[in-house]
Amino acid sequence: MAENSFGSVIYTPELASYTNQIYDPFSYPITKAFSSSCFTMKSLCLGPFLAASTPIGSRAFAYNLNRKCFRKQLQFHSSCVVLSSFSCSATVSVAPELELEEKKTFDGEKAALLVRELRKSFDSGRTKSYEWRISQLEGIAKMLEEKEEEIIKALDKDLSKPGFESFITEISQAKSSCSEALEELKHWMKPEKVKTSITTFPSSAEIVSEPLGVVLVVSTWNFPLLLSLDPVIGAISAGNAVVLKPSEIAPATSSVLADFLKSYLDNSAIRVVEGAIPETTALLEQKWDKILYTGSARVGRIVMAAAAKHLTPVVLELGGKCPAVVDSDVNLQVTARRIIAGKWACNSGQACISVDYIITKKEFAPALINALKEELEQCFGKDPIESKDMSRIVSPAQFTRLAKLLDEVSDKIALGGQSDEKKLKIAPTIVLDVPQEAMIMQEEIFGPIMPIITVDKIEDCFSIIKSKPKPLAAYLFTNNEQLKKDYVEKISSGGMLINDTIMHVATRGLPFGGVEESGMGSYHGKFSFDSFSHKKSVLYRSFDADSSLRYPPYTPQKQKLLKAIISRDIFAIFLALFGSSKE
Repeated sequence: MAENSFGSVIYTPELASYTNQIYDPFSYPITKAFSSSCFTMKSLCLGPFLAASTPIGSRAFAYNLNRKCFRKQLQFHSSCVVLSSFSCSATVSVAPELELEEKKTFDGEKAALLVRELRKSFDSGRTKSYEWRISQLEGIAKMLEEKEEEIIKALDKDLSKPGFESFITEISQAKSSCSEALEELKHWMKPEKVKTSITTFPSSAEIVSEPLGVVLVVSTWNFPLLLSLDPVIGAISAGNAVVLKPSEIAPATSSVLADFLKSYLDNSAIRVVEGAIPETTALLEQKWDKILYTGSARVGRIVMAAAAKHLTPVVLELGGKCPAVVDSDVNLQVTARRIIAGKWACNSGQACISVDYIITKKEFAPALINALKEELEQCFGKDPIESKDMSRIVSPAQFTRLAKLLDEVSDKIALGGQSDEKKLKIAPTIVLDVPQEAMIMQEEIFGPIMPIITVDKIEDCFSIIKSKPKPLAAYLFTNNEQLKKDYVEKISSGGMLINDTIMHVATRGLPFGGVEESGMGSYHGKFSFDSFSHKKSVLYRSFDADSSLRYPPYTPQKQKLLKAIISRDIFAIFLALFGSSKE
C-alpha cells in the first residue's frame, strides 16, 4: 500500500534487527542518497521524507538540501532517535522556520491530553447509544452529499484524480459504507443468542458487541477520502471515540477532512489530527484500544512495534505484488478492459489492490499485449500523457522511483514508456519477461508499469506467485473450472477475484484485509463493526435447579453421574441415576 506519515522512517529499538533488510519503495529516490554509512541503526530519517512529501520552500516544512549534516533529537517512546552528525553526500539541514514550527507542533503532551479528553467522553457513555451512532453516521452522509464538489477539487489538487474516478472510487464507496451502516446498525448491535448445554441448565447465553473505547485510524494518500472515512464509519458504528490521522502527502484532502468532520460530527468524541512524522509519532506513543493503519508493510512494522508496548491490537492494511493470471481461453477484449480498470484506471496503478504483474502463456502474450494496446488507446487516447482520465503520480519522489524501476528494464518495454516529469505522468507501460531478480519484480510497483511474465504452462503460475510474499489480492482470468478451483485452493491472498479485478472490495458481505506481509485483520461493512467491537460472552442463570453434583464431596456416585453428563452419554446417565454399572 502507499507509504504513510513515516515516509522515510528507519525506526530502531524494536526494528533494529531487520532495518537493513527492508527496502522501502516509497522513499527510494531520496533515501538511496542517504546511504547506510550516513545513518546509525538508531536513526529516524526525517529529512528525506519531508523532502519527498512537501514542496521545497513550504513555510511549515522549510529546510534546505545541502552537503552538511546536522544533529537533532526526537523522542519515539522511551528511545532517543538521532540523526547522525557525520558527513554524507546528501543531507538535510533544518531552517529556522522549521525550528520555529516545531515548537508549536502537536507533541506527546498534546496527544496525551487529546486521548484523555476522548476517553472522558467515551466513559460518559455518550458514544455507546444507538442514537449517537446514527446521528454521527448521518452527519458523514450529509457531509458527503453537501461537500462533494469541494472533495473532488481536493482530490484533483492532490492527485489530479479525474472527477468521475473520484466519485466512483472514493465518494460513492464512502456513501455506500455509510448507507450500509445506517441500514444495518440496529441488527449489528443486537446481542447474538447462543445455545447452552445441559451442564448449565437452566440458562441462556449471548454474545454482546461492545465498543473497544478510544481508537486511532492512520490513513494513507492514494485514496485519501475513502481510506480515511471507511474505517472511521466502522469505528463510529461500533460506538467508539475516534482519532483520524489523514496522510499529509494528500494535504488538500487532509485539510477538507479536518474542516468538514469538525463541522459535521461530535468533536467531543471524534477528532482529526493533521501533520507528518512528529504528529504521528506523538499519537503512536499513546495507549489506544485499537489502531487501524493503512500503508506499507515497512511502516506497518513500526506501527505494530509501537502498539506492542501497550498490548494494543492492530488492523494493518498493507499491500504487495498482486498477480493476475491470464489463461488463453478468455474473452480477450473483456479481459483487457478489466485489467485496465484494475491498473491504469485505478489511480494510475497507485492502489494496493491494483494488478502488479501478469502471468500468461508465452504463445498468448503477443495477443494479450495487442488487446491491451487497443483498449488502452480507447480509454486514454493515442497520447495518454495528455489524457484527463488518468491520475498523475503523487510526487516527484514517486515519479523518480518509478523512472528508476523502468530504466533498469528499458530493453524489455513492449508498450508505452513515455513520461513527463513536469506533469508527473507516465504513460501506461508494459514490460515483457523481465528477470525475476529485477527490482520491478521484487517490490510493489505502485504505478502505471505492468510486467508480463510468460510461462510454458499456465499451471507454472503457482510456483511464481508462491515465491513472493502473500498478496493483498490475486486475480485469475479463465474459463477452465479446474484452474479456478486450483487457484482458489493453492493461492493464499487477502482477497481473490475470478475474471475481473478490484470489484471484490466493493461487494457487500465480503471482508477486506490482507494476510502475512499484506496485512492482518479486516474491515468493510459488518466486518468494520466487528473489528472495532469486543465480543463479550454473557451467560445468564437463575437460582433454580442448583444441583449438588457440582459441589464437593465428590462421591463415587456423583463422579459417575458427572462424567456421564459431561460426555453426554444418555445410557450412562440412566445407569448412574439408578445406581447400576455399565457392565
